[in-house]
Amino acid sequence: MRVLGIDPGTVVTGYGVVDDVNSKLSHVAHGTIEARKKDSFPDKLKLIFDGLNKVIEEYKPDYIALEEAFYGKNVKSAIKIGEARGIAILCAASANIQLAEYAPTVVKRAVVGVGSAQKVQVSEMVKIVLALSEVPEKFDSSDALAIAICHCHRSKVESMI
Repeated sequence: MRVLGIDPGTVVTGYGVVDDVNSKLSHVAHGTIEARKKDSFPDKLKLIFDGLNKVIEEYKPDYIALEEAFYGKNVKSAIKIGEARGIAILCAASANIQLAEYAPTVVKRAVVGVGSAQKVQVSEMVKIVLALSEVPEKFDSSDALAIAICHCHRSKVESMI
């Protein structure tokens, strides 16, 4: 099973691709899709759309896992992140790839064991679980890998039920 994890954002969208073969997780790829702050909002969304479609085409995931929207104090930021999530959902639907969504606390619990884990802890555990030589440079990438790892763990549990 190959899973594409996506950490959506309007300036930086992280992605991470993980293979799960016989319950052994392995790193395939990770990176970011980054807009410039001066880009118009529609241009940022198009960049995310084009970038995710390129990743999907290159790595051909079986599943896409996405971080659920969280409720923050800044409504304007939450709406923009929701629009970036919409682009990721559209990319999955356009490619006919099943989508799973996970709350940030569920992802942290699946990877670190604690739902209140800090980003540094998540990055370190991603490094350990995937046997990486170093943590990903950006938290957006390590968060996306964590989302993919979470899906691998959750799908195993659900298949046992």
